[in-house]
Amino acid sequence: MSEKRDYYDVLGLQKGASKDEVKKAYRKLAMKYHPDRNPGDKAAESKFKEASEAAEVLTNDDKRTRYDQFGHAGVNGQAGGFGGAEGFSGDFGDIFGDLFGDIFGGGGGRGRGRRSQGIPGDDLQVVVDVTFKEAALGAEKVVSINKHKTCGTCNGSGAAAGSGPVTCDYCNGHGEVRRQQGFFTVATTCPKCNGSGQVIKDPCRSCGGQGVTRSKSELEVKIPAGIDDGQRLKLRGEGDSGRKGGPAGDLYVVVRVKEHEFFTREDFDVCCMVPVSFSQAALGTTIRVPTLTGNVEMKVPAGTQSGKKMRIKGKGFQKLGGYGVGDQIITVHVETPTKLTSEQKKLFEQLAATDTNSSNPMASNFFDKVKDLFQ
Repeated sequence: MSEKRDYYDVLGLQKGASKDEVKKAYRKLAMKYHPDRNPGDKAAESKFKEASEAAEVLTNDDKRTRYDQFGHAGVNGQAGGFGGAEGFSGDFGDIFGDLFGDIFGGGGGRGRGRRSQGIPGDDLQVVVDVTFKEAALGAEKVVSINKHKTCGTCNGSGAAAGSGPVTCDYCNGHGEVRRQQGFFTVATTCPKCNGSGQVIKDPCRSCGGQGVTRSKSELEVKIPAGIDDGQRLKLRGEGDSGRKGGPAGDLYVVVRVKEHEFFTREDFDVCCMVPVSFSQAALGTTIRVPTLTGNVEMKVPAGTQSGKKMRIKGKGFQKLGGYGVGDQIITVHVETPTKLTSEQKKLFEQLAATDTNSSNPMASNFFDKVKDLFQ
């Protein structure tokens, strides 16, 4: 008999590999060499057994410690059998169970012999429109949805009055059927009762035996302050009702925020542009600025340049999932007059005659740089 290969070599790993690396390597080999993907291939079956034995030891902390110290002699007789998931425990049992789902498209090795707890309801999605202010401050909205509800005639049983579900004759009430897959016994959901273990012989006329009927519902939704365009709210259990005792699905509310004619949003800050006259910017003034909660006064310092940003604390959006509020950022726009009276024109001409570079520092700096270019 040939000598056993090193378990790390079998999985293509170094000795210090983490448990997650062991699981990943095993899954890759198991998916490749599983007997049900390679029917009749004894070499593939042998490689699958070898990889399973290696992973079962290396995912068990106690066995791995003994293997690292004493090699195969330290775990002789300690590796699990390979006739089914019952031979394994701990982390390896988890990967083994997940593997069935990947190969056979079902729950495989987990929960064997357990009857399915009904059919879960579907998740639903609805879009709700909110104003910019509602998104900032929060609101309550009523949404209308068409969804499956538990049938009021049969109370969700699906059976007509005076009758009830009977044991499924295909799976004998187990909710699953078993079949031989190579050297494994694989359990799959019963196709006749969908895993419930029961079937309806005399279906309810209102719901056709489904246990649910479709109807229109209205639901009040609380829009949290600070929500942004495109974000979703999850309302657990407000989707379609489950069938045959299954849990209800969830409702996802997608929030669509309407654009504002004056405000825009940057993260949790509210932004806007406020115009001031040429004389106000030069001399300084106090102006009234609109915010989401009303007008506030803001001082514009003398000599304010167009494009200057000013901040009003705490006038932005509530920060979702945290503490604090954003600010309002005001961009000052200095307007140049486009139509002048004769008196205004004379005043500007007088001003122009007295303009110096010292009163216009940006212009002074600009012309100094231009002069340097031609020297």
